[in-house]
Amino acid sequence: MIYGLDFPGIGEVLVWPDFNNNVIGFNKIALSNLIAMVLTVGIFIIAGSKRKMVPAGIQNFVEASVDFVRVGVAEETMGKAGRKWVPFLCTMFFFIFFNNISGIIPVFQMPATARIALPLVLALTTYVAFNVAGIIKQGPLHYLGANLFPPGVPKVLYVLITPIELISTFLVRPFSLAVRLFANMLAGHLMLVTFAVLADALFNSSALALKPLSVLPFAMLVIMTGFEVLVSFLQAYIFTILTGVYIAGAVSDHH
Repeated sequence: MIYGLDFPGIGEVLVWPDFNNNVIGFNKIALSNLIAMVLTVGIFIIAGSKRKMVPAGIQNFVEASVDFVRVGVAEETMGKAGRKWVPFLCTMFFFIFFNNISGIIPVFQMPATARIALPLVLALTTYVAFNVAGIIKQGPLHYLGANLFPPGVPKVLYVLITPIELISTFLVRPFSLAVRLFANMLAGHLMLVTFAVLADALFNSSALALKPLSVLPFAMLVIMTGFEVLVSFLQAYIFTILTGVYIAGAVSDHH
């Protein structure tokens, strides 16, 4: 309680209790993951079942989205060879977006990607994908050698370059990929919670002079909610295009 305003503890903002009194280990975050998976699979099944020459509705939306990922991510990062990665990149994009957008959905009100577990799993998936793709394309020895001992570098500099490449390529990439998504979505969630709690606290304050001030944080809450829709899209896009960049680097012939 601060100046007559009642604010929730950090546990109420970031920690979601499991359903059924912590017996089954399933909470809103897990439910969001499940719904995102069902939506991602469902929209493609529904759109694929229509197959109209002139697409409309969900088929039109899915085809436009696939074209966006194909042109704006796969071909942008890998050229024509990136088309075979479109299903993987589309799945990644939609799954992340649906989990991001849950932060502004009533009842959920928490993006699943604002908990580090999901971004870390997604980052490790990308990590496995680009390393396996590189090993298949170049062979394990050539792939590791090309990354750890870049051609064209004076051999005396390998003492410095090799440890840096080892850390940046094989250790930092998955960590930075996960933290980037997690930190941005958590920051957005905390901003929404801050304005929502402040608006509620001011409106329900015992001090009558504070009640009119609740309009200001409420207006900011509405603005930030719209901004979070954009952030949800951008973070899904950034994660997906970085995945494409890492795959492109792993399979490119410049090594």
